[in-house]
This record gives sequence, C-alpha cells and structure tokens, in this order.
Amino acid sequence: MRIRVFPWLLALCLSSSVVQAAGPLVFATIDRSGWPNPLDSAADFDTASRGEILMFGKALLASEALDEKALKQRLGVRQLDLKSLNTVREQFWARLLENYQRASQDCDAAPFCQPVRNLGELRQLIAGFTGASKATYGAWAEASKRFHLQYLDEQLRLAALFPTVSSEILRMDPAEKLGDELADRQFLLTFDDGPSLKGGYTEALAELLRAHEVHGLFFVLGESLQSRLNRSSPGQLRETYDGQCVGIHGWEHKSHSSWGAWQKSVLDSANLASRTLEGDYLPLFRPPYGQRRSDSAGFFKANGLQLMLWNIDSQDWSKKLDAEATTQRVQTLMLLWRRGIVLFHDVHPKAAQAVPTLIRDNQHNGVQWLDCRTLR
Repeated sequence: MRIRVFPWLLALCLSSSVVQAAGPLVFATIDRSGWPNPLDSAADFDTASRGEILMFGKALLASEALDEKALKQRLGVRQLDLKSLNTVREQFWARLLENYQRASQDCDAAPFCQPVRNLGELRQLIAGFTGASKATYGAWAEASKRFHLQYLDEQLRLAALFPTVSSEILRMDPAEKLGDELADRQFLLTFDDGPSLKGGYTEALAELLRAHEVHGLFFVLGESLQSRLNRSSPGQLRETYDGQCVGIHGWEHKSHSSWGAWQKSVLDSANLASRTLEGDYLPLFRPPYGQRRSDSAGFFKANGLQLMLWNIDSQDWSKKLDAEATTQRVQTLMLLWRRGIVLFHDVHPKAAQAVPTLIRDNQHNGVQWLDCRTLR
C-alpha cells in the first residue's frame, strides 16, 4: 500500500520534533554604504541611532495593523502566542522611547532630531517619518526600511512561538541576562560553540581580542573542550583563553528544553570548564538556541549558575550571510538597541573578520566593550 504524505503533515511533524533555531531561514541584512557619515563621534553615533530607531519604529507601527491571520501568514507560523507577541511589542516601544530620548539629548538641529516627551509623541513622529525627506539619506532610508521590516519579522516570529519554543526574545526568570541590563553604549562580545580545533578560529579570535585589549566571553561545549584536552593540555588551553572569559554551552549542542539529560549536560560541562580553566571560567550558562525549560531557574540558582542569552544576534553561522553582511547587521543593531550582548560563533570564520571592523568603527563614539572579567 502506498502511503501518501501531505506537505502540511510533514511540516507539522518537523515542527513538533526537537526544535532547533526558531528564527526564519532568511535573515535581515543591510548595505550601510548609503549612510553618509562615519561613526567618528558620539554625535555621529546618536544621529545614526535616531535614524535606525525611527525606521524600526515604522515597521513596528505598521505591524500593529495586522490581524492574527495576516500575522501567521507573514511570520510563517501555524500557531502564535498573542500574549507573548504583544508583550514583546510593548517592550520594544519602551526601549525605542528610552533609546530615542538618549540619542536626542544634545542633538539641536542635527538630522532626525525632534525631542519627544512620551510614547504618544514618539509614535506620532514615527508615523510621519520617511528618512528620505533629506536627499542625503535617501539611499540609506531604502536600505534601512527593508532591513527593519525583515528584522522585525525575525523578532515577532520568535515572540509568536514563545514560550512553546523558548528563545532569547523574553525572560523566563528575572535573573536571566539578555543585554538590556547593560549601560548605554555598552556591549559585550560573546562567542559560542567552541573551542575549535587547535590553531582554528578560537585562537584567532582570542589573539585579535588581546591585540585590541578587548575581553570577550567564550561559551564552550563540553564535548569540544574535552576533545581539545585529549589532544593538548590544560596549560595550552589556558594560554588560548588568556585574558578572556569562559562560560558553558552544555555538553552537546542540543536543545536544553526537551533533552532529558539537560541537567547532566550543564553540570558535566561546568565541572570540566571550571577544573580546566579555573582562572578564566565564569559560572555562566548559555543554552543552545536559547532554549531552556521554564522551570529551570531553581536548578541554576542551586548550582551557582547564571543564564546568559543575547539581544544582538550576528547570525554569522548562516551561509547566506558573508562577513561584510554580518558586520553591517551587528552595527545596525548596535545603533538600534544602543547596548547589549552580541552573539558570534568561534567555530566559523566571520567573527574574526567582523569583530576588528566593529572595534575600529566604534573607537571614538562612546561605545564601550564590556570587560567580561567584571562579571565575576
């Protein structure tokens, strides 16, 4: 007997299996060459920040006109959690108001500078904003509009699936770090999935961070760390991470929301990392894909661990983004959110190309790269 498999049934089966990254297959990218000025000063950073805030606000405002059916179709989901989605929208509006007010404190007659006192005034400003009203910014406005429409869809899709598919979009416990708790213009560079094979991207990243006197946080997989130990020594690994910090990413790169052995994964990787890299280890855990159980907070607290997620995702693992696209995406999100935890991967080559450019382009505009060692 021939069994007929309906496409919708196949999709449902796939979605109900162990879920990996909940985001879309296509990620927002932008060509920032249309922006007319480098980010050479705090004022330059604020002008560019206001532009990205207003453009993201336009996308957010337009999304509110969509009903549930239209949202499902646009986001490519069969079910959506309206409560989570509306919570995320409210948080976005609060962040946009705060960030726009910070970026407008001393702007006087600078571009995109119209002080607002409350959310109502910001929404009104956004409704009439085009960015292209000033010819100098026309090319940027078109690129930015496309970027933020796509980026908003990424975020709303995560919200629509939450909490069934947990991710970085919302906290499950107040103790979780997402990046919005940092100070204005403060960013933490983080790198997942390592260590790479000896002489690979982990070493390259650590060396360039040291060369720029920046201290990043590496979330290691227990099995990868053990593999390196089998081929080298604790001393050589400590030399690799010298001046940097190491957290844990679980023993295997599996969803820790559905894996029966997730607690063992966390504890085994924590024991190995703390024993091997005592001087560099921080009791921080980042779940693969951002996925963790809603009732896991007590476990982490009891074992002296803190959960750290992110709010700026480079998507550097995707083959559809080259190093330049990865760099411009992160820079645009730094301007939009004005603070945060940046997610890269040290098992892919793009971070080693993107990070030096980001450090160079933000040398004199007030951006501070948070020293991971202050998190002890």
